[in-house]
Amino acid sequence: MSVDESDAVDAFERLGLTSYEAKVFIALHRLGSGTARDVASVTDVPRSQVYSVAESLENRGLLEIQQSNPIRYRPVSIEEAQTTLKERFERERERAFEYVDAVKRESATEETQEDIWTVRSRDRVDDRVVDLLSQAEETIVFGTRLPSFVTDSIERTLEEQAAAGVSVLVLSRTDAVRERLGALEGVETATPPAHRDDDDRSGRIVLVDDESLLLSVVDDDLSETAIWSADSLFASVLIQLIEASDEVQPIAE
Repeated sequence: MSVDESDAVDAFERLGLTSYEAKVFIALHRLGSGTARDVASVTDVPRSQVYSVAESLENRGLLEIQQSNPIRYRPVSIEEAQTTLKERFERERERAFEYVDAVKRESATEETQEDIWTVRSRDRVDDRVVDLLSQAEETIVFGTRLPSFVTDSIERTLEEQAAAGVSVLVLSRTDAVRERLGALEGVETATPPAHRDDDDRSGRIVLVDDESLLLSVVDDDLSETAIWSADSLFASVLIQLIEASDEVQPIAE
């Protein structure tokens, strides 16, 4: 394999050397030994930079400095350089993966953080509702008091899921919502009990397969904010509490 100096410099950089360090190291092997002037004459490393680069190479164990006037530099043998770089690579590898292993062990002893997400703005809540509804395999409960919170995408998704055999129940005290979604084949509607007459903050509720839920409220500026969770202990427990209450129980006709 033919390798030019540019390839060699790139390779040394991947081994942890800087571009200048690689160039000075290569130049000194070309020269055998030399002063800063000598090195600068065969590389594009400024003479003023050769001194600090040479000190760095010495600290890495790749260069020897002769305290003469002017100072001369001599590289260690290729074999010694290979051994030095290999040992350094191994040390850094062990240090890096030792930390990763420690983090992994530490995380295994911590409590799992449940995924509870907050979504703001009508458009983003619309998208999240459609996404959750689309993942249903067995049951869907969808509720809202606001006709404007039933988008065409939500209506279409409920219809598609009902056609696919998913049990779909729509809860709303608003006639327009029940009439619109109740017209979809396979979609059942019901009226939940009214706990108060001044409910102007509730937004939407979505329960999917006893595993995922979304609850939203209408903010003072009429925007919507929702929390949602899927496949988490939080979602499972909250769904059980909601289902055990009369919030999702239809009023007897």
